Amino acid sequence: MAFESLATRLQKVFSKLRGKGKLTEDDVNEALREVRLALLEADVNFKVVKEFIAKVKERAIGQEVLESFTPAMVVVDIVNKELTELMGGTQSKLARSNRPPTVILMVGLQGAGKTTATGKLAKMLLQQNHRPLVAAGDIYRPAAIKQLQVLGEQIKVPVFTMGDQVSPVEIAKNALQHAKDHGNDYLIIDTAGRLHIDEALMDELKQIVDAVKPDETLLVVDAMTGQESVNVAESFHSQLTLTGVVLTKLDSDTRGGAAISVKAVTGCPIKFVGVGEKMDALEPFHPERMASRILGMGDMLTLIEKAQEGIDAEKAKEMERKMRTAEFTFDDFLDQMEQVKKMGPLDQILDMLPGANKMKGIKDIKVDDKQMARVAAIVKSMTKQERQNPDMLTPSRRKRLAAGSGNSVQDVNRFIKQFDDMRKMMKQFSSMMGPKGPKGLKGLKGKMGKGMKFPFG
Repeated sequence: MAFESLATRLQKVFSKLRGKGKLTEDDVNEALREVRLALLEADVNFKVVKEFIAKVKERAIGQEVLESFTPAMVVVDIVNKELTELMGGTQSKLARSNRPPTVILMVGLQGAGKTTATGKLAKMLLQQNHRPLVAAGDIYRPAAIKQLQVLGEQIKVPVFTMGDQVSPVEIAKNALQHAKDHGNDYLIIDTAGRLHIDEALMDELKQIVDAVKPDETLLVVDAMTGQESVNVAESFHSQLTLTGVVLTKLDSDTRGGAAISVKAVTGCPIKFVGVGEKMDALEPFHPERMASRILGMGDMLTLIEKAQEGIDAEKAKEMERKMRTAEFTFDDFLDQMEQVKKMGPLDQILDMLPGANKMKGIKDIKVDDKQMARVAAIVKSMTKQERQNPDMLTPSRRKRLAAGSGNSVQDVNRFIKQFDDMRKMMKQFSSMMGPKGPKGLKGLKGKMGKGMKFPFG
């Protein structure tokens, strides 16, 4: 999970501050020493850390903080604002040319995930009702062109190629003409990478830039390489004048130093982040939302956006009615599971909830596709009548379900019991929600804490 160790450290620091009531200058200094160590451990550039701490200190040791009724909250707010500013302040959106197509040049070293990022960006644009064209400009890496063609077929985006015997500059020029002729409003050019930055690579990229005059030159870097990725960004930016950075594998980088440092070191904004292997696992980068997540405040805006994309509003309304009246069936459970899957990995969704990392057991929840498939197999092994009426599931029927779904009888029993507990909890919860608001939630909270796990978890 991105920023996991940093988030945990920072939230402990601010917990201590909140326990003090009034703050002294020494309290603030001690807290900022801890923040400094946390940022350095997260692999944030040391110069960036020094400047960041100096800015926060200047604001946090003012009279309005020390004399405030809630000084700790004011310090957290200052850190939140400065962290947001450090990562770029506001979202840096993709450029759009007044004279289509908008040309996006994807550059980077080999192994950073450039070709995959190209495909993900094309899919994102397609989902936004654009007509992207992808050009295969890497003629050196074996199977690079084929890889892009396979991705193009998968996401239903056309791929322009002239083989590996034509210069990348010619491919880029011809791709641009093709996009104009066929009404494509975005042209994304995938270029060759190297294992390290060299003169030949930069010369070729500069020639492509001169030939097609891209509206965006995006550098793709691997977040897991930490400060090395920031150094790569600095080198590319000094020679090519980048317009943005795409950070891949941010979901696997538990430290997050690259995401925090890259804008401050290079002056180049992060435009997108890769948060998984699937083709829809690319997200616009919002500095304010990321700062909020790091400080344990959650990211409800991204969560709402994901829900709006993945969940059918009418179905959600009907589901809410069924939950209220305890009519929730196995078919409904399967439907809900499919809709949640569209939102992305469950651990990432939970990570967006305010204070999620403090909730007992949340960090240990790992639900992979195989687990969900096993649960789906149990439901799909049921007859139509059994799905509608869980009370029909006698021991002999459960034995049949286990054999039909490739699970043990114990797995089936555990799932059915958890499903039944969930239905009871929904009914109890809905009965507590009256016109005067929630009542008696204490008992419900206790029940939720007792073994409510995802099946087989």
